[in-house]
Amino acid sequence: MRFLRLFALKYALAAAVCLFADVASLNAQPSNKRPIDSLATQHLLAQVDAFQGSPATRFGTVALSVRRVRDGEELIGYNARLSLPSASTLKLITTATALAVLGPNFTYTTTLEYDGMVKDSVLTGNLYVRGSGDPSLGSWRFPGYPDVTTLLKNWTDAVKAAGIRRIQGLVVGDASLYDDITTPDTWPFGDLGNYYGASLSALNINENLYRVFFRPGKSVHVPATVLRTDPPVPYITFRNTVTTDAANTGDQVNIYGVPFMNQQWLTGKVPLGEPGNEFSVKGALPDPAYFAAYALQNQLTQNNITVSNPPLSLGGGLPTTIPVSAKRTIINQYKSPTLPLLIQQTNFQSINLYAEALLRTTALAVNKHVRTTEESLEAITSFWKAKGVNLDGFRIRDGSGLSTVGALTADNMTGILSAMGRDKNFPQYYETIPIVGQTGTVRSLARGTAAAGNIRAKSGSIEGVRAYAGYFTAADGEPMAFCILVNKFTPGQSRTVTNELEKIFVSLVGLKGADSLNAEKREK
Repeated sequence: MRFLRLFALKYALAAAVCLFADVASLNAQPSNKRPIDSLATQHLLAQVDAFQGSPATRFGTVALSVRRVRDGEELIGYNARLSLPSASTLKLITTATALAVLGPNFTYTTTLEYDGMVKDSVLTGNLYVRGSGDPSLGSWRFPGYPDVTTLLKNWTDAVKAAGIRRIQGLVVGDASLYDDITTPDTWPFGDLGNYYGASLSALNINENLYRVFFRPGKSVHVPATVLRTDPPVPYITFRNTVTTDAANTGDQVNIYGVPFMNQQWLTGKVPLGEPGNEFSVKGALPDPAYFAAYALQNQLTQNNITVSNPPLSLGGGLPTTIPVSAKRTIINQYKSPTLPLLIQQTNFQSINLYAEALLRTTALAVNKHVRTTEESLEAITSFWKAKGVNLDGFRIRDGSGLSTVGALTADNMTGILSAMGRDKNFPQYYETIPIVGQTGTVRSLARGTAAAGNIRAKSGSIEGVRAYAGYFTAADGEPMAFCILVNKFTPGQSRTVTNELEKIFVSLVGLKGADSLNAEKREK
């Protein structure tokens, strides 16, 4: 089925020679290849058009693409070929690529090993924790897998089992798999010190998270005191200007820091609480590989295994070199949860770190010569182009959507999602996407409507952007892919935007997969 594209009409100006396209005045028009037989389709487009002209979005852009999964045909396109920020809906593309390339049985392996030799309980050499990019190492999210405390104890037990009671060398966090700066260069500076902006390492641990605990002041405007961190990171120093706000105002703290720098700035406010109450916020470990080595060395010391030198980290662009022998002896290997479990957490909890890890791992599987984020993105783009997906306007800058300058079109998104819908691994992928009105970041959306329980969607939200993408089942049982992007909506209109999107969701599930209408609106 081919659709007739809309073209801008040319108008002649009085006494003028130039012609121009008044693209702002174009209205959605049906394809002339067959009649429009669905009031539901026309109602949805009128609804989206009214939303675009409303006070909440009249100065921004609303884009919508709806595509049949079985053959990839786009049935509805409204501003669908305009490049817009995707926010965290981009994680759907990253995770789809990972599952299509790596397969559902993929796991990461983290290795505990040493070089040198062991004699009379003394290791003359270095002990290494060598990472392969696992974002879940030491995470608390996976039942049956060790959290960071248990993991450190397991590693210590493995060292003891190897007959080592003294290390005449270094404990090394080996993140050398990635030898570049892994933080995407378009991530906002203000995000980098916070947990959601945690930078990727080849040796991630505890999701590269630490918590700062505050004691709020006894009244509003009084300074809040830093009490401790969990886990302990005494090598990080804080410049604290956090003050106390009214009760129940929530977390207003921002942590400023950058990768590999142990000076952090704490700004903002914490809420007033009952006397003696504490309040914690989440920060990003500046060098996860160093923390892994530091924490393991502490655990070894607590178990009477002495180490003669301070801990050290390798990788991430650091120029560090250490004397090593050619051969390493493995004493423990840790296997991560399988890829579908990692992807489910990525999409349900919208964890940026997991998405960036999967991006790099997938790209290396596609092209073993990939060395940077930019090359990784090129590898992912090439993968979908080879499957026939139109990626005009595809300008992503990371794997998670945290970048404020990355962009894609709604057409790009549904093209990839529909192609994934025909992949052999689609059943596992489908289960990793939250259900509207029930689970994940969309659990409170459209409750009590026909959309709840039908649509599986990933949400995305950064400043001025609201986005959703995923799948739904049409009224005639046809599996469909969709993407809706709202960009630069009016400040203070967040609730209004959400309400309108919920109404659009209800209209989506009323569509029929046989309906066809190309309603692309041109960029103003």
